[in-house]
Amino acid sequence: MTGPVRACVAALLAAIAVPAAADPLASAVQDDMPQLLTIYRDLHAHPELSFEEVRSAAILAAEAKRLGFTVTTGVGKTGVVAVMKNGPGPVVLLRADMDALPLVERTGLAFASKATSRTREGATTGVMHACGHDTHMTAWIGTARRMAAMKDRWSGTLVMVAQPAEEIGSGAKAMLDDGLYTRFPKPAFAVAFHDSAALPAGTIGYADGYTMANVDSVDLLVKGVGGHGAYPQLAKDPIVLAARIVTALQTLVAREIDAQDAGVVTVGSFLAGTKHNIIPDEARLQLTVRSYTPAVRKTLLDGIARIAKGEAIAAGMPDDRMPVMVVKDEFTPATLNTQPMTGRLTQAFAARFGKDRVTQQRAQMGGEDFSRFSLDQDGVQSLLFWVGGVPQAKWDAAGGDTTKLASIHSPFWAPDAAVTISTATEAMVTAALELMPKG
Repeated sequence: MTGPVRACVAALLAAIAVPAAADPLASAVQDDMPQLLTIYRDLHAHPELSFEEVRSAAILAAEAKRLGFTVTTGVGKTGVVAVMKNGPGPVVLLRADMDALPLVERTGLAFASKATSRTREGATTGVMHACGHDTHMTAWIGTARRMAAMKDRWSGTLVMVAQPAEEIGSGAKAMLDDGLYTRFPKPAFAVAFHDSAALPAGTIGYADGYTMANVDSVDLLVKGVGGHGAYPQLAKDPIVLAARIVTALQTLVAREIDAQDAGVVTVGSFLAGTKHNIIPDEARLQLTVRSYTPAVRKTLLDGIARIAKGEAIAAGMPDDRMPVMVVKDEFTPATLNTQPMTGRLTQAFAARFGKDRVTQQRAQMGGEDFSRFSLDQDGVQSLLFWVGGVPQAKWDAAGGDTTKLASIHSPFWAPDAAVTISTATEAMVTAALELMPKG
């Protein structure tokens, strides 16, 4: 860690000890925390996979109905839309995602998940909120409570969205396809947060502009001509060809993308063959491809197709044995934090929490389908920000070195729920009040 970074971290850690401005909102959120933590532990102990969030959706829908929202369930299969109209003004959408991951929990928490389910591929698996969506849902409830109790402080239409299936990049699209922007008020502003395993609990991070990446999943079928392993000259080995393709793909980012742009091409799966002495007919590659801009995305996808075909030609494959490339339809577009909304809300966060608790971060190569709520949606501004979740003691012990900490999607990820949820709730309410001021 460099000297300037150490200094920055030290200042940040010192700032965390300073509580948010003492005011009615902060006090009310703290009063809510015992009930909210009970809800959180329940949600954590009963996670549900993508498009199976029936129990979670019911909990959120019941709370919103109790608070006076007009609630519709089953939007995009398991999504919830809760609308509260409170006079003239803009429409603001606040989103939380609900789904968990196919993972056996190893946190050791007293309320750790023991749930099991079946994946889309039919495998039995443990289920865990390893991405922190349980904190998102709980803060969604906390935000709904505060907004309902503070109707004298804002004017406009609040649309609270509990979204399914973020983990497979399909939930936002499913809700939009089911009429989210036609059956319900279309927002001028869309806001969401994500807990972070790279920031100490109680801090807020944001990126200006691109925040999360385009995510493409690519299947590549590499064809060959099978034969006996002892007589390779009589076959066309798809394993060797696929290995050449994997190696050549590394030049896409290294030599075809501007050094100031960003891209990732990772081969996550290489499947071929059944026995030591059999050259198979084919090899299968699975790739994840990450980018920010449409131009870089096109360069990477076109390059994969070109390299695969070129290596096959170099290996002497006939035209009818060229590789087959399939770009899966589970594409997640890049998330863009728009201006002037981003500057407006981060200034509001700094005013509430103090400037040292609100930090600008680098964009990430992870994916987030929250992007669809503003992508190609005329007039919708958006902000996705991070709320630190790393318990302070663990952050201190690691010296701020995130490589020594459990990451999200880890079976060991256990955020400081009380600090994360209370900070996120205050931040989401602050955002909504900023965007829908009274008068």
